[in-house]
Amino acid sequence: MHLASLLIFAAALFVAAGSPGPSIAALVARVISKGFRDVFPFLLAMWIGEGIWLSLAVFGLAVVAQTFHLAFVVVKWVGVLYLAYLAWKMWTAPVDAKDGEMPREDSAGKLFFAGMAVTLGNPKIMMFYLALLPTIIDLASVSLVGWVELTATMAVVLIAIDLAWVLAASQARKLLRSKRAMKIANRVSATTMAGAAAAIAAR
Repeated sequence: MHLASLLIFAAALFVAAGSPGPSIAALVARVISKGFRDVFPFLLAMWIGEGIWLSLAVFGLAVVAQTFHLAFVVVKWVGVLYLAYLAWKMWTAPVDAKDGEMPREDSAGKLFFAGMAVTLGNPKIMMFYLALLPTIIDLASVSLVGWVELTATMAVVLIAIDLAWVLAASQARKLLRSKRAMKIANRVSATTMAGAAAAIAAR
């Protein structure tokens, strides 16, 4: 692909992915509540999910996505329900952490599932790849090599954006050490996570 096309794609993705949305809200809430050490399965699932949407668009499967719309609706509502469940867990999480540690993290599998559900069920991401991307890139002319180039560009942009959000949330978390502060953090994170679920459900 032409470098100019990749740069236009990167710029559009940077704006779309960098703006706060359900995925970013869920990521920030998770880091503030639990820390960044166990968040990488969640991040990996988010990146893979975006790669899936990119691949659907590039290989002309937008029609399939429309044909099997019910399947994507199911994925969306599974993501909503799981985010609501995580919000409830954060709201009721104990604050008796010792030596400044936060409560025990969830399993990597659960975090991966949550990240995948949030990404695949996020209409903002879906619309970017299936509606906006074709206006930026001539998908009919994208070869296998072009798909690899787009995927690599997507990965660089998303990793930079998401790790910046993780760093910002992690720095904020350092201020939250007392039991009262931890309780407030859990409640704020739960509210944010519930907001992410509501944002997905409302679209």
